[in-house]
Amino acid sequence: MMLSVWIKVPYTIFVCALVPVYWMERGPANFLWLSDIALLATVPALWMENRFLASMMAVGVLLPELAWNLDYFLRLITGYDVIGLNGTGYMFGTDYTSLFKFFSLFHVFLPVLLLWMIYRLGYDRRAVYTQTLLIWVLLPACYLATDPERNLNWVFGIGNPPQTWVSGPLYLVLLMCAYPLLVLTPTHFILKAVFKGR
Repeated sequence: MMLSVWIKVPYTIFVCALVPVYWMERGPANFLWLSDIALLATVPALWMENRFLASMMAVGVLLPELAWNLDYFLRLITGYDVIGLNGTGYMFGTDYTSLFKFFSLFHVFLPVLLLWMIYRLGYDRRAVYTQTLLIWVLLPACYLATDPERNLNWVFGIGNPPQTWVSGPLYLVLLMCAYPLLVLTPTHFILKAVFKGR
């Protein structure tokens, strides 16, 4: 066993407690956020000690989670939305319960956990390809089946309010191209270089 049960059990309990809170407060569509998918998929990745699944989640969310943390902690320190995307504004508003905000702090420790898992299990280079396929399915699904006001995975524009400078379908296609090029591929090469030989 390469991953401690002392991490597996608390993480699993945390996720099991989070799911009903998120479901009641934001509904099932909220689990279509890529970060929420990574949160859930990390449970089986931990228990099966599956480096492919851990690598897939890491390559998909490490950069976005870094941006979330930067936005959150800068706002926490300065009191202002420094980055300007309003990605963490809900953490400081009054629209959500304190319990929901507490569980949303998974954004802080999830990237650390994924990096630790890859350190222990190794990085699977196939992850970038399967994560790209997931993105290409997930983004159109969010665009077609969710409320534009929710703007899940930024399919209606980066930040809020949604963009209006190009048509919605064109923006979606651009996003589907940009995500693998600007997020997945750089993360893949960084992970491949850092965890070379593991």
